[in-house]
Amino acid sequence: MSWEYREWYAPSRPREAKGGIKARSRAGRIGSTWWSQRWLQVLDSFGWTNRLARGRSYARRGQVLDFKIEAGRVTADVQGSRPDPYDVEIKLKQLTAKQWDAVVAAMGAKASFAAKLLAGTLPPEAEDVFKAADVPLFPRSGRDFDADCSCPDSADCCKHIAAVHYLLAEQFDRDPFMLFALRGRARDEILAALKVAPTSATPKEAPAEPLSPDRFQTLGPGFANVVVAPPAPPSVDLAILRRLGEPAFLKGDRLKRLESIYRAATRWAAQAGADPTGSDAP
Repeated sequence: MSWEYREWYAPSRPREAKGGIKARSRAGRIGSTWWSQRWLQVLDSFGWTNRLARGRSYARRGQVLDFKIEAGRVTADVQGSRPDPYDVEIKLKQLTAKQWDAVVAAMGAKASFAAKLLAGTLPPEAEDVFKAADVPLFPRSGRDFDADCSCPDSADCCKHIAAVHYLLAEQFDRDPFMLFALRGRARDEILAALKVAPTSATPKEAPAEPLSPDRFQTLGPGFANVVVAPPAPPSVDLAILRRLGEPAFLKGDRLKRLESIYRAATRWAAQAGADPTGSDAP
């Protein structure tokens, strides 16, 4: 008779982490944008479902003590069941300079792409843009990652690494440029490249017409029948707050209150634009 011995670890509870970074979502899914949800769906497709579920619990408990995103690399300290936090490092396969040139050229061909990025949103056609450049925006397999944790779990994605992935998703919600940073290109580099990238939608400049005092007097009647359309609602919810990031002095319910005030002000502005004589400030 032969015996097979397997290494077995007793279930353990993490130590309480003081001052940890807690996920904003307290229940349900984590990630509020299509691109953060896509990130987590891709990870789930790698067969990491159980690990991700445990990591989600860690993220909500605030077990991640420190968190830093650099070009192609994420580092974090995660408090587990042992006294000393575990060191987590996640590296994502970066695009080459030639690949980034192709991506930026594809972005530049769409006039509204940069504007939407600056407004805090990633256009839905982003995946198509990267696909046109023959490179992926999101990881295609677990082999695109080089992740390591100092814990004794040798799995490709332990719960400590998974917790960091969930905080990454929330970072992507606030700033989609972080997704590009993990692929090796910083925000300033992308925006600088987009400024010089040719666009198929560049409008032709109208010939300049000099104005004179006599000409100025004739402009008035021409504007008499101009109809000013009411302002359209913002295409990105809480765009300014997303761009500025989460204030250090506002947490939990206070941040939610600020968001509700911001939305109320947005609604009032839209109403005032539609009826400038009959709207009162909130």
